[in-house]
Amino acid sequence: MRIFKTRTVATDSCKKGRVTLRTPGGEVVAKPSRMIKVDDVVSVRKPPVTYSFRVKALTENRLGAKLVPEYMENITPKDQYDLLDVIRISGFIDRRKGLGRPTKREGRELARFTDDIYNDSGWDFDFDEDDFTSDEDQ
Repeated sequence: MRIFKTRTVATDSCKKGRVTLRTPGGEVVAKPSRMIKVDDVVSVRKPPVTYSFRVKALTENRLGAKLVPEYMENITPKDQYDLLDVIRISGFIDRRKGLGRPTKREGRELARFTDDIYNDSGWDFDFDEDDFTSDEDQ
């Protein structure tokens, strides 16, 4: 119920073993057609975070986003969200220099650097045909 964008993505995640169901009988890997009951806990692993949801009520039809809290409760521990924040922040900090495409900031610094070289060097790239002919050729 609105955990995944499409049913196809949800089915693929079930087949890959990323969705587990904790019931009074124990914890099992969920299949796409698995029936759930009220008070079951559905755990969804979307690396690096594992989200957990408690089923509050069942419905037969697809619901609007505003009605989801009546049927499902998010019980994901705070440490999982903290892990997500750490990963999000470290993605910018831990990227090694020279790896991948330059960031916007690095691109601006590179453009500024190359402009300074060409402008301060006194090089003139405006060549005429006369610059390449020698006195003997004339």
